[in-house]
Order: sequence, then structure tokens, then C-alpha cells
Amino acid sequence: MLETETVLDRRRLRRHVSFWRIAAIVAVLLAVGALLLSSETMQALTSKDYVARVSITGTITEDRKQLEMLDKIAEDDKAKALIVFVNSPGGTSTGGEALYLALRKVADKKPVVAQFGTVAASAGYIVGLATDHIVARGNSITGSVGVIAQWPEFAGILEKVGVKVNEIRSGELKAWPSPFQPLEEKGRAATQDMVDESFSWFLNLVKTRRGVDTTSVPGLEKGRIFTGRQALSHKLVDSIGGLDEVRDWLKEKHKIDKDLKVVDKKPEAEYKLGLFGASNTSMRDLAAEMVTGAADALSGGQASLALRLDGLVSVWHPSEN
Repeated sequence: MLETETVLDRRRLRRHVSFWRIAAIVAVLLAVGALLLSSETMQALTSKDYVARVSITGTITEDRKQLEMLDKIAEDDKAKALIVFVNSPGGTSTGGEALYLALRKVADKKPVVAQFGTVAASAGYIVGLATDHIVARGNSITGSVGVIAQWPEFAGILEKVGVKVNEIRSGELKAWPSPFQPLEEKGRAATQDMVDESFSWFLNLVKTRRGVDTTSVPGLEKGRIFTGRQALSHKLVDSIGGLDEVRDWLKEKHKIDKDLKVVDKKPEAEYKLGLFGASNTSMRDLAAEMVTGAADALSGGQASLALRLDGLVSVWHPSEN
């Protein structure tokens, strides 16, 4: 009887050990598969040349992952050119500046061409200025060369509900403009000076990159928008068309065959769902999304833009007036 129980125990032990051996092998295979499927590894295993394409859409902000992606494209010898598809009304001035500098680094090593979609205005146009050639649709909306600084003022509302905000400042210009105090002239002057300096930087980009006298283009220095055809007549873009015209230019100017495959590149996801669940998530981020969503519901979508844009803004949107 004892011998029979011993044999059964040994069989159960062997089955238990076999299970964990199989589990270990499966885990190793999954890890190797994940490594092989990673974008960088697949790229390393791929020997074919290609044309990279990135899309700059929506509100432009300084995106670390996006900038890292552009750095990788610049260093990738298999990427023979870069197409930048732009469909954006703009965003923060610093976001446009960061993209401009990153794209110029790419352009130092390979041809970079912009393809404008429905709208490529303000900071979206800055992205175009970073490229060697701009192709726009005839009805694309572009231009809107300018900078704005906006902030809400709650002083009147707070006074009505009996709330007073006290402030102690280290200097008279500290924390101006403030949403809790009526704007004083000294604060307005300092803010205007900052906007003017950033606007001068934007204008100089247009002058140096497009080779145009900005004073000779009607409305340009006043922030006017243009259709693609109007922009072409003022030399703000180079041609009218789409992807075919982009490929034609790459072929004619840089001998890049039109049969070369276009590969869309995207920034690596900030939040990844791995073998053991989501990583890099936080309650703070989830709470922020909930607050933004609630504010959007009450404001018709404008709160999201206001909450996410911090600093000087180069963005175009139709006036509500």
C-alpha cells in the first residue's frame, strides 16, 4: 500500500514539473516573439530601402516620442527620404519650434518634403517651413503667420460669488497675466513684448525659408490665411497636388524611384499593454482625462485645447464672432 502511494506521488511530481517546464518554454518563446516583432528589430532585419512618412495632425505640442521618432528616421540609412503629411491648425509656438528643429536635422541627411492636407496653418505652416519642398491642395488652408497669448479672467465671477484671491509677489510683473486679477497695463505691455518677439522669429522663418518679402504679401503679417492656390501665387508653397506630386519631386530632384515603398512611421506608444497588463499608467493621467472630458462636455470641446496648450500659441481657428 505504501509503495503504491509513493509511485502515485512521484507521478504527480513529474506532471507538476512538466507543467512548469512547458510554462517556462512558452514564456521564453513569447519573449523572443515580442522582441522580433518590435519595430526597431524588424527594421534591423529589413534590408530594403524605403520612403518614410510621418503625419502631423491635430494640435501641435512638444511631443518627446514624436521627436525621438524623427531622430531615428534621420539616423536610418534605409529611409531615403521623409514625407511630412500636415493636417493641423497649429498649436503651441514651442511645439512648432521643436518640430522645425527636428525636421531640419532630418533634412541635413535626406530630402524632406511636406504634403499639406485640409489645413496647415500657423504652427502647422512652421512644420512646412522646415521641409525642402511644400505641396498643398488647391483648397488647403494655410498661412496664419502669427502668435497669440490667451488666458481667461475670473476676477469678475469670483467677486460675484464672494471669493477674493490674495497674492504676494516678488516683483510687480511676477505672475502676469493672472486669471485672478484684472489685467494691468504693465502686465499687458510685458506680454505684448513677448508675443512680438516670438512673432518676429516666425516672420524670419518665412523670410529665410521661403525667400519672400513678407511685407509684399497682402495680409501675411496680419495673420491672414490663404488657400493653397493663393499661397502658391505668393511663393508660400511650391506646388499644388498630393502624394503623386510629392513622389514626382523626389524623383526629379533626388532620383528617388517612385516604386520605393512608403512606410508610415508613428511614435512609440506612451502606454503599452504588455504580457502583464498595462504599464506606465497613473491615476493622475486618468483623472486628468476625466476632468478634460467633463470640461469639454460643458464647453463644446474648447476646454480640452485650453487645458493642454500652455505658453504662446501659434494656432488658427475660425472666429466665433
